[in-house]
Amino acid sequence: MQICKVIGHIWSTKKETSLEGLKFMVVREKDSTGSPFVAADLVGAGEGEEVLVVSGSTARYAVRNNVPIDAAIVGIIDTCETEKTGEE
Repeated sequence: MQICKVIGHIWSTKKETSLEGLKFMVVREKDSTGSPFVAADLVGAGEGEEVLVVSGSTARYAVRNNVPIDAAIVGIIDTCETEKTGEE
């Protein structure tokens, strides 16, 4: 799983019938300057929200088997707490 931030949404014509009804969002890994990627939105996330994203076969399983997707948003993060390690 990755913690990501939603930075946009996608409007597209779907040529694959198994993608009917899915909403797609543009996300970027949190605190990253890496390339954004597209994830199927299963939870109704909005722009600016921090989300949990799964990828690969886990994403396909989360949506429906045999759906051609690489990433899926499976949760909206309300709070994120981490232990302090003393390495500041």
